[in-house]
Amino acid sequence: MGPVKLTLKITPLSVLRTSTHHIPAHGHIPNTSLAPHPLLIYHSAFAREPLPNPSTIEGHLRRIGAVHPQWRHTMYNQSHFHSTSHELLVVFRGAARLLFGGDGNPGAVTAEARMGDAMLVPAGVAHRLLEDLQEGSAFEMIGSYPVGKNWDMCHGDGRAAEDVQGIRERIRGQGWFDKDPIYGDEGPALRI
Repeated sequence: MGPVKLTLKITPLSVLRTSTHHIPAHGHIPNTSLAPHPLLIYHSAFAREPLPNPSTIEGHLRRIGAVHPQWRHTMYNQSHFHSTSHELLVVFRGAARLLFGGDGNPGAVTAEARMGDAMLVPAGVAHRLLEDLQEGSAFEMIGSYPVGKNWDMCHGDGRAAEDVQGIRERIRGQGWFDKDPIYGDEGPALRI
């Protein structure tokens, strides 16, 4: 008996459901105020049957070539954002309630993310885990960043270590994608 071939089912673009969110700045968190691109959520981009395998998802993302997978983990429960890179998050296990935009922000977005969902988070958009929704199946994601980019960790809480002007300049300097990270030459990231 040979090795088991893992298959990955991607939702066809013709039936893919997405949602976009422009999130206003809040305190020292810029969110989408510095860039023209919204938070983009791909609902069920990867089919839930068969269960998405993280290695197979990572292989797919590498083949597309827009992002490079760098970690597998849950989301931090403290709001944070990145000034040096956009971020693609793909859920491969469990479900959770997430907050985008920062605590106390009246324009923040709360979203439920489930296995197979993906979120394209522009640089500057704060995000955090609010609640793991499935007991017995810890919420886990793949974190990927544009090829050649490294991520930093910003909190937007006015810490002396955070250079607010430098953060803003780095976010403004981030280019957008030439390929959709999941769908390649077509896809929602190229239309927003």
